[in-house]
Amino acid sequence: MKKPILKWMLTLAPILYMILIWILSSLPADAIINTPFSFDRLMKESLHLIEFGILYWLIALAFAAHLSLTVKASILAAIVSILYGATDEIHQYFVPYRSATVIDLVKDAIGVLVSFYIMKVTYFAKRPSFITSIFQKLNDAE
Repeated sequence: MKKPILKWMLTLAPILYMILIWILSSLPADAIINTPFSFDRLMKESLHLIEFGILYWLIALAFAAHLSLTVKASILAAIVSILYGATDEIHQYFVPYRSATVIDLVKDAIGVLVSFYIMKVTYFAKRPSFITSIFQKLNDAE
């Protein structure tokens, strides 16, 4: 794949993912996942951690595709992800059969902060890892 195509795909990925989050949070809570199991609620609640952790990684990759990923860019990716989590909670307040809670925003933020921490102790600490190799390849491509 040519570098400019990869660069723009990585740029569009977080935007498309944010659109997907918006669409999914516009649906009733049981529209996508509805299991008869007792862990249904726990499973859905844990998705907040994963969902916004993924958003952080996509934004970080987009930054890395356009410039060398710095600590400041990583912090900005975390801030944008958490703010989008807040926006999503506000949006859900106005959606019938959905709710907006501070605890959901906290779960969103925890997912982002865990991802940020993983980035900090791998990529920024220059420890060999899968994460370091991906971001290093993006930096070397420039």
